Amino acid sequence: MRSSPFVFCQNKLSSTDGDACTSYVSYGPRLNDSMRRFHSFTTDVSHIEKPQKFTFPFYYEPHALSILATNELQKYLKEQDDFVHNFGLDERGEGLVIGKMFGVLVAETHSGEIGFLAACSGKLAGRNQHHYFVPPIFDMLDEDGFFLKEESTINQLNREIEKLEASEELKSAIADLEKTNETAFAKLAEMRVLHKQNKAERKAVRANQKIALEEMKYKEVETDLIKQSYRDQHEFDVLKALCKLDVEQAKFVVDQFRQQIASLKESRKQKSAALQRKLFDQYQFLNAYRENKNVLDIFEEANNIMPPAGAGECAAPKLLQYAYQNDLKPVCMAEFWWGASPSSEVRKHKSFYPACRGKCEPILGHMLQGLELDKNPLLQNPAVGKDLEIIFEDEHLIVINKPAEFLSVPGIHIQDSVQRRILTRNPEITGPLIIHRLDMSTSGILVLAKHKHAHQFIQDQFIRHKVQKRYTALLDGLITHTKGLVDLPLRVDLDDRPRQVVCYEYGKAAQTKFEVVNIENGKTRVHYFPLTGRTHQLRVHSAHKLGLNTPIVGDDLYGTKANRLYLHAGFISFVHPISLKVIEFEITDPF
Repeated sequence: MRSSPFVFCQNKLSSTDGDACTSYVSYGPRLNDSMRRFHSFTTDVSHIEKPQKFTFPFYYEPHALSILATNELQKYLKEQDDFVHNFGLDERGEGLVIGKMFGVLVAETHSGEIGFLAACSGKLAGRNQHHYFVPPIFDMLDEDGFFLKEESTINQLNREIEKLEASEELKSAIADLEKTNETAFAKLAEMRVLHKQNKAERKAVRANQKIALEEMKYKEVETDLIKQSYRDQHEFDVLKALCKLDVEQAKFVVDQFRQQIASLKESRKQKSAALQRKLFDQYQFLNAYRENKNVLDIFEEANNIMPPAGAGECAAPKLLQYAYQNDLKPVCMAEFWWGASPSSEVRKHKSFYPACRGKCEPILGHMLQGLELDKNPLLQNPAVGKDLEIIFEDEHLIVINKPAEFLSVPGIHIQDSVQRRILTRNPEITGPLIIHRLDMSTSGILVLAKHKHAHQFIQDQFIRHKVQKRYTALLDGLITHTKGLVDLPLRVDLDDRPRQVVCYEYGKAAQTKFEVVNIENGKTRVHYFPLTGRTHQLRVHSAHKLGLNTPIVGDDLYGTKANRLYLHAGFISFVHPISLKVIEFEITDPF
């Protein structure tokens, strides 16, 4: 069994590969000039106990050391004059507004010194190299590197292709081909009409002459008529051949252009593929076992897919790679957003965020091997010890008051859920159960059907928007409107499931009516009346800058984590499947 080379011995970093506590494992350069990016804390941290395990990066509460490191990095961002980047935080910024994700990694040297590293996801101010931040895994912007040179060659091919595709010569050749085709079609059509007339005349002659002439004389007429028919066919074949030749000549000119464009595109394709393969080889990632693996192998082993664009450019992989290369023991880490939110995502200035799933999860899955991690809370069952309150039940329906942090249906890792509990409680139920769902973190009314008819009858009301629903949310701030409609289409964030993004091109329609109920200690209590039922609809409509721009209290995905998500499904009204009477249920807000 492998053991991590990093262990603590009398509060100092050591190695299990050595014989004494003074031995040390080296991944790369010793502490040298490159360690100028290792920042000492400006305040005393000796009283802060180091975490026993490293941060689970996909769901975490920042450790006190990570918070201090974050504060120091944010102070630097406020005061620095090393670069100019418009984060959208004041009116002085120029150019495109781009908020950025930053990360800090608290680390320890082999001598026991505690400090931190800082990183930015992607490039910053158009550059990859900054004295304060760790460098990228591979600097694609290096003027002396292969990437820009080969990219320049590919870009030149792009320009040549664009120039040819937009050239007047090609447009003229295409127009000439179209005109030649039209002319040929018209000539052949005209001759067909003429020959049709000739055929009709010959038919009339046959009919008249066959009666008027003797048999021998008629045979002579018939022979002449057949010759006329052959002559027409010959004329048509000659014209058809001439037209075909004209079209082929015109098409040859167009094909010359298209073959040239196709050749350039094939060259571009081969060069792009070669550059991509070469690039994959540059993105090599270490882990605490000193194992090195490139990004292509990592994604093939994890998901059997090609790495997505930008894989390895996020802050977390950069931080861990630099720590391993410079003999630093990772202690804890955190990532936060700085600046204005993107137009599609929900990102709040200074808020902490987990590492993204799509790009970072496979990479970090490799890089974190050898470090003892905090438990993955997403694998822990939050419903342990919680009971389901039945607020209504008859032969057809069960209506329950679902607690917060309780799954509606079984998940991938956690089977305990409302559906599983009800089936265990009512083993005689064999038909459908769940009609609609609530997010795990949302509390409130959930309706279940005991048989197929009840399920279909009520589900149809949901589909036709005949079910009346009301949610209560406590928003983490004040909003300016007392009522209104939020209309923002949503789709899943492909790089960071299950987060949702606003997308007008591919998103599904999502509409939410809202009414302000009360203002309470700087927070706003609202009632939501969703007209659609998209995943995280109320959470995104609350937090997004084009929505209410105020996240729900306790929203760990789009706002700031608290003791719970302050969102409650408090009222529902629908027609009973058997009595056909309207029934309604209401539960007092639990917060």
